[in-house]
Amino acid sequence: MTTSAVQIPEPREITTEPRLSDKVFRGVVTTGGLSSLVVLGLIALFLAYRGFEVIKQEGLGFITHAEWSITLDESANVVDSKFGLSAMLVGTILCSIVAVIIAVPISVFSALFLNFYAPAWMKRILVAIVDMMAAFPSILFGIWGFLVLMPSVEYWAKLINKYLGWIPLFEVKPYFFTRSPFVAGVVLAIMIIPIITSVSREVFAQAPLDRIQAAFALGATRWAMIKAVVIPYGRSGVVGGAMLGLGRAMGETVAVYTVLNIVFQVNWHVLLGAGGNVASLIILKFGEASAYEIKALMAAGLVLFFLTLSVNAIANFIVKRTGKSGR
Repeated sequence: MTTSAVQIPEPREITTEPRLSDKVFRGVVTTGGLSSLVVLGLIALFLAYRGFEVIKQEGLGFITHAEWSITLDESANVVDSKFGLSAMLVGTILCSIVAVIIAVPISVFSALFLNFYAPAWMKRILVAIVDMMAAFPSILFGIWGFLVLMPSVEYWAKLINKYLGWIPLFEVKPYFFTRSPFVAGVVLAIMIIPIITSVSREVFAQAPLDRIQAAFALGATRWAMIKAVVIPYGRSGVVGGAMLGLGRAMGETVAVYTVLNIVFQVNWHVLLGAGGNVASLIILKFGEASAYEIKALMAAGLVLFFLTLSVNAIANFIVKRTGKSGR
């Protein structure tokens, strides 16, 4: 065969122009991401618009004062009003911290068990149960906590007060443990355990297989491999999951309202049966609130919105700072 008989193909044109399918996918993803930001922005604007009058009237006292009262005349005109969120903010922080302290260790060990110790058949069943628990309505947790869990948690609270009552945080005066921030924190912990477990399990499952095999080849036990490879690799994911659960706990409404006494007084004692959170305040007052008090509730929602946003921002910062792989 001569050289002239060989047909040389035309050179292909190399281009960075994306295909139509790539353009469509990029458009869909961009629209979805921007729409979520737009919705959040509209929610913040709505809350700010409705609550601006109260925030302007109360000033910084809306955050620092604990009293919540309004006086109306016979014509439903506002005579006097005092709105403060400090008691509810303290209750929100206390309940959420208790929930995270209880939930994170249980969730991490559950995720490790599912990934590295559970048989395959058991893992499938437990994963399905955990994912299903994450979708349970909060009212079910609240009713179960009130009717079933509360007596046991009150007994635990009395034990903590008996042996750790010398710590101001666990001091109880008067001796009243029913419907305390500790009870609400335990219920919230049960609610957020499935969320943190699911996130931690997915992160631990992505640990590099070559490093796991190298640890076993060097004679490491399974627990030694987990400490040296899996936990350092998944640390940022655990922190992110914990912060996600913290955000869920801070915004929970019905479950906390069911098991916690709403008292407009700053209470730093975890075991004392008095407190509340911002979300339970809104659901408590909304049904019978006047037009002006609804504005105050919208302002409370705005504060909770930015508080949750701040928690997520802190979580993002912590994840970036702790995002390290195993040794």
